[in-house]
Amino acid sequence: MTTESPRWFKSSYSDNGGACVEVAANLVASRGVVPVRDSKEPHGPALTFEACAWSSFVSAVKRGEFPAA
Repeated sequence: MTTESPRWFKSSYSDNGGACVEVAANLVASRGVVPVRDSKEPHGPALTFEACAWSSFVSAVKRGEFPAA
């Protein structure tokens, strides 16, 4: 078991308009997961995705599979 804490970051593409997510990718190697949280609620809940699921999601976003709002 590791006691490593998440190191949260926002994408450099974020426009700081408040509608951002933060990701803690540093836990992939030690735990195999990627926690994701709302940047407006840093002490609120985080969703945790398996690394392969997060990677698939990011790839789909990059391919444009999700329409812009």
